[in-house]
Amino acid sequence: MSCGVALAVSLLLSDPGVALAAAQPPAAADAPVSVAGEPLFADIITRSGDLRGVVRGWMASGAADQPGFMTADAFTGFKTRAAELAALDMQGHLILKERGTDGDLKCILRGISEDMPKKVEAVEAAASPAERRVALDELAYLLNDNVEVITAPPQPPV
Repeated sequence: MSCGVALAVSLLLSDPGVALAAAQPPAAADAPVSVAGEPLFADIITRSGDLRGVVRGWMASGAADQPGFMTADAFTGFKTRAAELAALDMQGHLILKERGTDGDLKCILRGISEDMPKKVEAVEAAASPAERRVALDELAYLLNDNVEVITAPPQPPV
């Protein structure tokens, strides 16, 4: 069994919203339809917005520069939530791939899924407050992008 199929099955079994989204009929090929209202994609939007708010809060307060922050519950919990979000992005990619629709969004979701852990690791690895601020800013941008690509109106194929 391929890793992608195993991931899809495990996510389908763990989140009823994923199963609902996967059960949706494919969109008509000649009429692009937004997926933003489907349960899985709406969940991604909500989670991304929430995590972006957390990151912006850390940036505003300087919390990430405090001693012990990287091992504190706030950051370790954030890492878990970010990993869950990355898995949902991959699930969205797999659903769109199976439907054969929206090639750009499909690819973007896969990229975000792969980039999310790297951005979190960059925050952890930052050697100075200035480097950490850049890493946090890039993470906030990725989380914002996750919302915007799903909520953007679908474009017809070129």
